[in-house]
This record gives sequence, C-alpha cells and structure tokens, in this order.
Amino acid sequence: MACNNLQTISIHGGIFHATSESSNSSKRQGLAMHSQTDRGLKVCSAVAVTHNTPNSGELGLRNPKKMSEILQLIDQGEKTLTSSGKFGRFGGIFVPETLITCLKKLEDEFNWVLHDPEFQTELSIALKDYVGRETPLYFAERLTNSYKNENGEGPEIYLKREDLTHTGAHKINNAIAQAMLAKRMGRKSIVAATGAGQHGVATAATCAKLGLDCTIFIGNIDIERQSSNVLLMKHLGAEVKSIAGTFKDATSEAIRYWVGNLESSYYLAGTAVGPHPCPSMVREFQTVIGKETRKQAMEKWGGKPNVLVACVGSGSNALGLFHEFIRDENVRLIGVEAAGNGIDTGKHSATLAKGQVGVYHGTMSYLLQDDEGQIIGPHSVGVGLEYPGVSPELSFLKDIGRAEFYTITDEEALQAYTRVCRLEGIFPALEAAHALAYLEKLCPTLANGTKVVVNCSGRGDKDVATVFKYQQLQDKMERGHEQS
Repeated sequence: MACNNLQTISIHGGIFHATSESSNSSKRQGLAMHSQTDRGLKVCSAVAVTHNTPNSGELGLRNPKKMSEILQLIDQGEKTLTSSGKFGRFGGIFVPETLITCLKKLEDEFNWVLHDPEFQTELSIALKDYVGRETPLYFAERLTNSYKNENGEGPEIYLKREDLTHTGAHKINNAIAQAMLAKRMGRKSIVAATGAGQHGVATAATCAKLGLDCTIFIGNIDIERQSSNVLLMKHLGAEVKSIAGTFKDATSEAIRYWVGNLESSYYLAGTAVGPHPCPSMVREFQTVIGKETRKQAMEKWGGKPNVLVACVGSGSNALGLFHEFIRDENVRLIGVEAAGNGIDTGKHSATLAKGQVGVYHGTMSYLLQDDEGQIIGPHSVGVGLEYPGVSPELSFLKDIGRAEFYTITDEEALQAYTRVCRLEGIFPALEAAHALAYLEKLCPTLANGTKVVVNCSGRGDKDVATVFKYQQLQDKMERGHEQS
C-alpha cells in the first residue's frame, strides 16, 4: 500500500492511531495524533477528518425529519459495513498491514459461526445453563411510583436485569461467545483488557470453563478501585498484569501483547471499539439483550418498549439493547454518558457530547482530544465508562439522528445508586447508575403509561467502597452545615 502525504496510521506501543506530518496539519484536519516516537509498523491511509464535527446537542450530518430517511441511512451503513467494515464514515481497519490477514481470518470465522447451527446450539446452551439467560425484565414498581406526578400519573419503569448473569454483568454474553470462537480457531491463549473488571472476570471465567490460558491487563489505578474483581480474576486462574494508568493504557498494552503472539493468542475485545470486525462482533454477541427484551415486553404488555435507556462508555451494553429496535420508529433510543465532575470541567467521559472525530485503537469514531489531536484522559466515578473513544456504530447513530445522547455527573449517578438500592433492593453498578439517574430528567417529560426499559448492565458489589466514601463525605458536609 503506497503512502500519501496526508497521514499514516501507525502502531507504537500497541496503540493504533492516526498521525499527521505536522501538528499544524493535525489542527486543520482534526486527526487523532500522538507525539510519541513511532516504533515501527505502519499502514498508509488517505483519511481526512474535518473539524465540522458536532458537540453536545448537535448532529454531525443533517437531522433527518422522517424516520424513513434515517432507515435509509441505516441500510446504507449496513452495506458499507459489509464492504469496508465501516458504519458510514466511522469504523474501518486502521492497523499495521501485518494484522490485516489476521483480522480478515477473524471476520471470516465470525461470519461462519453466525450461520453455523452447531456453534449456535452450543452457544445457546452456554447462555442458558452457564450465563443464566434469559435475564428478567423486572417491573420496578416503587421506582415507578416515585416518579408519578400529583395526579398519580407517570411512565412505567422496567429494568433489564443483566446484573443477574453469571459474573454479574452483561460482559459474559460476549466473553463466552468469543472464547468459544477462539477455541474453534485453535487458539490456546486469551488476551484481554479491563477497566471496571467486569470484562476481566467474565473472560477469566469463560477461559476456566473452556480450558484456555488467560492474561488480563488492567491499569494500576483501576486495580486500586476494583480490587475485588482483580482477586476474582486470579481465583479463576487468570494471569493479571498491572499497567501504569487506566483502561485505555491497559487496552494498548493488551493489543501490543497480542500483536507479538498472533499465532497462538486471541485478543478478546469486550468493548464495541477497535478495528473491524471487533465492534460488530461485540455488538452481535450482546444483541441477546434486546432480543429478549422484545420477547418479554410482548409477554408482559403485548407491545414494544417506548423508550430504551442505557449507559454509554464504549457502547457494548447500549448496542446490545438498542440494536434489536433500531428500525422500530416508535422506540426512542437514549444513551447516557458520564459527565464526571461536570461537562465543562474537562473531567468527564462524555465522548459523544464533547468529542471530535479521530482514529484510536484501530477505528474511527468520536474521541476526547485536544486541539493538537492529543487524547484527553477521561474521568468517571463509573470506572467502566472511562474511555476516550466510543463505538463507531454509536457515532454513526448519533450523526444520523437515530439515537439521543445525554450526560449524567458523578454525583447524580451516586444518588441514583442509593435511590435504586433503597426503593428496589437492587444495587446497580455505578456505570448502570448513570442510566438510572437520567430517569430524573426523563420521566417528567413522558406521558402516563409510557413503557421505559433501562439496561441494568451490571451489579454494584465492586463499587460499594466508592459509594461508602461518597456517603461519608456527604455526611461530613451535612454535619458541617448544621454546625455552621
């Protein structure tokens, strides 16, 4: 592949990202650029990313007024996905040439197992007997009542209980499927990266079940915040490798490790990002969430949900719920990002609200980056939401206007955690608490009887220490106010 003068896609330290020839051109082009020295492998590309990308509340393309127009764009996106691995302008394969053959083989295997009755039967049994599916669609009666107005009217709130799966989060749906695929391909060793630890635990568990070696990379900062999940990974037989930093750094190191062991290892992505076919694979193996939701809604009230709500980090749980309903024009899709300390503080993980288009970890999507194209470190009390990029498919859905995206602060998420604990006896992960927190803003706008489904994507055992510290701080502040 011949290089042109615009940019190269390079790998240094295992990070696939776009670089330009100068910082000035990166400012003009809006490229996701890194200043570190390139350590070798390159693939050339002629991709230019302009700076007319949207911030919060705007659409990157036009805002189609008719659902038929949106559906046409979705159909076009599916065609480009098949031909080029892209959702519109997002996605793609921005990796060294040495990985192209490997990813093509993975794509071929993935497409084969999607239509292989033997694999699908084996997966269905594993999801039922090992993962514990189907998960309940739970009517949250007391939470519903708390949002009724003075006339006793309000929406009905249902929780899709992914927190009740084996290992306590939706991550196991994808982990078991990909581990089975890896074993089918003859791989003996699984490599993964984790932030909140839920994907790490799910991967370690599936590797134990299938007799595969497992190496999990996790940032040292996340080890301190998610120590219980680190212990579980070790109990399950995984080798846990500590990396300086957070999830984005662990992902880079896991990719680097995988690149050095392509023949024997398999990189098990838990997030809907990375080079094609990784985002599509994760999405596809998570769609069981939405498929069950459609079936259960029909059983419970004889129709579809009116509104779907899910937290958004990279996008795996949101796409798992949304994708089944993407062509249902009367179903709203609402993603909730982490506003951290505040959307305008710079300490957040609101990639779709504040990001610009660039290339990171092998894919084009919205990114948190500065004017020089440098990645901005994300922040959220929900560790699993701390990622500077986002799913290329969600980026596409934002641009065409099919999905809505809003933000919730750390404090709002922590309050929602407490609210759901005390009203429903359910302790959600702080990631899922962001979606639950958005009900405070959403419910007053909805008609009586509107059916709202929130994806409770994980269990909050891992977050109890964080919540306890927050409650202690709140109690201390309240005592201070009383004394003054």
